Amino acid sequence: MGVGTSTTGTGRADAAARIVGGLGRAVAWLTLVMTLLIFAVVLLRYGLNLGWIWLQESATYLHALIFMTAAAWAFQTDDHVRVDILYRDRSERYRNAVNLAGTVLFLVPFCLFLLYIGWDYVAASWANREGSREAGGLPLVWLLKSLILVLPALLLLQSFSTARRCLAGLKRESGHEGS
Repeated sequence: MGVGTSTTGTGRADAAARIVGGLGRAVAWLTLVMTLLIFAVVLLRYGLNLGWIWLQESATYLHALIFMTAAAWAFQTDDHVRVDILYRDRSERYRNAVNLAGTVLFLVPFCLFLLYIGWDYVAASWANREGSREAGGLPLVWLLKSLILVLPALLLLQSFSTARRCLAGLKRESGHEGS
């Protein structure tokens, strides 16, 4: 297959990458909203001696939404944490092999484990329509806990795309060695 040739697997990987990227860019804008909200909470509390639990919890909810939804996007854009000293000066083939191994051996099993152990926890929260323990808090804890399943689901989507990209890179590099 030549460059630019599309297969069903390629289309799915590209679609997964577009979903993860679109969600990441969308929730990135919520960082501004969260910052303004926290500024308002501080101003109200310390400037006017006013405060509401639901307003403070809203900032926590936004933080969780941003972090757990944008984590896969950070992985996609290679902005996640890594031991760069062992990685940055290496060949493209080495980096593809490390990324593929890390994705398949560590990230995918972790995500599957998190989905497995989180499912009952989230389901119980949904069944009870769990709300805040604080008087005046948000009644949406069940929705917040759903992010426990969103994080590994999005990471698995991105893992599919990343593994495919790494395999293509390794295949391309192997082709150059034989030339």
